Amino acid sequence: MTWDRVERLIGSDNLALLARKKVAVIGLGSGGGFAALALAMSGVGSFVLIDDDVLETSNIMRHVADQRYLGQPKAAAVADLIRQRNPNVHIDVKIERFTAGSDVLDGVDLVVSGIDNEPSKYILNQACLTHNITAVYAGVYERGEGGDITIIQPYQTPCYACWAAQLRDDTAPPKKGTEPQLDYGMIGKDGTLDAEPGLWLHVTRVAGAQADIALNELLHGTPIYKSLPGNTVILANSALEILDGVINLPYTAVWATIERDPHCLVCGDGAQRMASSAFETDENATISLDELMHGAGLTLEDSQDQA
Repeated sequence: MTWDRVERLIGSDNLALLARKKVAVIGLGSGGGFAALALAMSGVGSFVLIDDDVLETSNIMRHVADQRYLGQPKAAAVADLIRQRNPNVHIDVKIERFTAGSDVLDGVDLVVSGIDNEPSKYILNQACLTHNITAVYAGVYERGEGGDITIIQPYQTPCYACWAAQLRDDTAPPKKGTEPQLDYGMIGKDGTLDAEPGLWLHVTRVAGAQADIALNELLHGTPIYKSLPGNTVILANSALEILDGVINLPYTAVWATIERDPHCLVCGDGAQRMASSAFETDENATISLDELMHGAGLTLEDSQDQA
C-alpha cells in the first residue's frame, strides 16, 4: 500500500502527524461509518469505534458495509473495512453503548459524533467537556434535504448543549432579534432530528464535510490548517430554507458562528447556579447529567439510538 498521493497533497510531516492521531467515532451508522473510513483513508492512524448495533438488511443501501457483514456489529464491520485500506492502523472496537462514565475517550485527540439522537449527544457532550476533547457533530435533515456540522471546542466555543439550545427547534424557544433566524433542525418525538430516510449520497455529503472538518482540526498548528469562517456549517442538498424567508439553492451552504451561552446549564454558570441552589438545602447534594438535560428541555428516556 502506498500513501504517496496523500503525502504529495499534505506533506510527509503532516502524514506522519496524522498517523499518530487517535480519533473516537461514536455511532457507526450511515454517517459515522463513512466519516471513519474517510479519515482512515486520509492518514489517521488510530481509532476507537463505538457502537452496539448490528448491520441489518435495511442498512445495506445506506452504509459503507455490504452484505458480507450482515448480522455483524457495525463497529467491527467498519474496522475491517478500514484495515483493508490500511493494515497498519490501530483500532479499538467497542461493541457497546457510549455512557457518561465511559473511559474510552482516554488518550483520544478528537471525537467524531455519528449519533443521531439528541439526548445521547448531550451525554457525549458532557464526556468531551470532562476530558477536554474537541468534538465534531453532524446531523442530517428530513429526507436528506440538508444537514449541519459543528465543531465544539470545550469552553472556547459553545458546548453542544448551548449550541443545540439555539439551533434545534423544540429544544429551546427561538431567540428574537433583528437578524434573520436560522430555521432548521426539527427534533422528532423520539429525540432524533425529524427525518425520513434520505439517499446515502445525501448523508455522505454531510458526513464527508464532517470528516473534512475533523481532519482539518487534527492538522491544527500546521501550515495547511485552514481557519474556518464559523463554527457551524449548514448544507443544502436540495432547495432549503436555512435562514428565515431565504431559500438556499441546492448544493449551497451557509456558515454561522454560534456564540457560547455564558449561562449554559452544562458549560456555563447555569450549572454552578443549579449546584449552589441544591447545596443551600442539602450540603451533600450533587447535580446529575439528567438534571442538567432536564433544565435544557431534554431527557434521557429516548437516548438509546446512536447509529
